[in-house]
Amino acid sequence: MKMSLIQRVLLSWVFSLIFLIMLVLKLDSKINWNWFLIFLPVWTFDTIIILILIVKMVGRCKPDFDPGDGEQSLKRRLWYLTALLLKLAFCLTLCSRLERLVDMWVSVVCVPLWALLGGALVELGQSVFHFRRD
Repeated sequence: MKMSLIQRVLLSWVFSLIFLIMLVLKLDSKINWNWFLIFLPVWTFDTIIILILIVKMVGRCKPDFDPGDGEQSLKRRLWYLTALLLKLAFCLTLCSRLERLVDMWVSVVCVPLWALLGGALVELGQSVFHFRRD
């Protein structure tokens, strides 16, 4: 289940384009769909990425796996999985707020997004300072 770079980029662009078109149509009141349907391309793309990450992480459990990639690769993939789950949580809370299913403050809706951005800053800082020590 290995995708080339061009396939990943094309897949990202297609799902982003579909999402943006649906979002513009919803905001212009051309369509009267549920917000959960508008975010369906985002969740589909995230589900594909999560499945790829899980397959790669499970591949480490094979008996003939070469651990030369080391612990760093597993930590990075766990961070990617956590980041995607935080993004999904943000999208779910945002859609729930937009559909008025729950009455939350916008600051509460953004908590998963802030956690994601904070984690991204930590990851970036570790990668920058890790290479500086070498």
